Amino acid sequence: MLKSDDSIEVLQVFVSPGHNFFGHHGREASAYPTVEVETVECLAGRGLRGDRFLDYKADYAGQVTFFANEVFVELCAALGVRDRPPAVLRRNVLTRGADLNALVGREFTVQGVRFAGMAECKPCYWMDAAFAPGAEEWLRGRGGLRARILTDGVLRAKQTAVLK
Repeated sequence: MLKSDDSIEVLQVFVSPGHNFFGHHGREASAYPTVEVETVECLAGRGLRGDRFLDYKADYAGQVTFFANEVFVELCAALGVRDRPPAVLRRNVLTRGADLNALVGREFTVQGVRFAGMAECKPCYWMDAAFAPGAEEWLRGRGGLRARILTDGVLRAKQTAVLK
């Protein structure tokens, strides 16, 4: 198990009450907001309180999603984007200080909450509309981490700037 309380920083936390893209293939996107919260309750085996994937399916691999701020900064630079916040990517937890791909297939702890890294949170074609043309292709292999929640707890966002 990776003890990651010291190595993974939680910069921002997001939830959304509904699905904008998930399940919308061939239809228009919905317009549910992605809401930044200071804290979020993690419910073991269920998801994040207030999020669209709470109780979605038993043992769902994407009960929580993580995205690296380092990747976000690179994405913005590569595509020349300066007017989009991390929230448009619709991941739950913006992190700093961890190779999220290395957590696939491993258990890890953030702020006392245990997670199981399940798979890359693969980007889809909606990324080109939500972020910028080329985002889906650029994010392949670095779209974030889908994880299951193994223990109840609370994640807290740091009160720091996200971009340098």
